[in-house]
Amino acid sequence: MSGSPDPATRPWAYLSAQALHYLFFAVRGQQFLRRRATLGGPHWPAFGVPGAGVALTIDDGPHPEWTPRMLDLLDRHRVRATFFLIGDRVRERPDLARRVVAAGHVVGNHSMSHPQPFAALTRARIRDEIAGTQREIEQAVGVRPRLFRAPGGNWSRDVLRTTADLGLSAVDWTVNPSDWRSPGVPRITRSLSRGRAGQVLLCHDGGGDRSQTVEALETVLPRLLDRGLRFVTPEEGG
Repeated sequence: MSGSPDPATRPWAYLSAQALHYLFFAVRGQQFLRRRATLGGPHWPAFGVPGAGVALTIDDGPHPEWTPRMLDLLDRHRVRATFFLIGDRVRERPDLARRVVAAGHVVGNHSMSHPQPFAALTRARIRDEIAGTQREIEQAVGVRPRLFRAPGGNWSRDVLRTTADLGLSAVDWTVNPSDWRSPGVPRITRSLSRGRAGQVLLCHDGGGDRSQTVEALETVLPRLLDRGLRFVTPEEGG
C-alpha cells in the first residue's frame, strides 16, 4: 500500500488522483455496509465476490521472509488466497512467485513498481506498468494473470480502461485493516474478523515488516472458518 509520489506526475494529475484516492475511501465504506458488495465490471472495480465465500487478497510481494511465512500459514489452515504481485519483485525472486502458484493460490498483477498516485501517471506509463508485470509473472510462473489491483486502490477512467484493454479484471477490496501501517495485531485482528460473505479482505506480505499481519491471521483464519465462511478468489467469483 505504501509508496512515494512519482516525480513524473503532473501537478494537476496528482491532485486529481489524490481526490479519487479519498473518494474511494468513502466508496469502500459504503460497500462494507451494503448487504452485498458490488461485483464490478469493465467500468468499475470489484469490491466483492458472489456467493457465500470471502476472498483473502495479499499485496506487494513476493518478499523473501514474509511470503514463505504467509504460505506456510495458509497451508496449515487450508486457505486459498490471491497474491497481487509487483513485477520488479517477481523479477528479483521468481522462485517465490512459482512457490505461490505451486501452493494452489491465484496470482494477480499489482503493477511493475507500485508508483503512487497511480492514476496520476500518463496512460502510456499506466499501460507499461501493467503490461510489464504481466510479462514478468508469465515468464516466472507460466501463468498469465487475469486480475489487476491498482497500487493504493487508486482507480481512474484511464486505469480501468487500460486494465480492461489488457484483458484483466479490476479488483478492489471491502475490508482494509491498514496492516501496511503496522497498527498492532489486535487492530488487524478486529478489522479482518469483521469480514463476512461476499467481501474481499486486504492484507500485505511485502513492503515492510509483516509480522503483525501473519500473527493476526493466525487468529482470523480459524475464526472465519469456524463461522462457516469458505475462502474463494475473485477469479472464481468472476
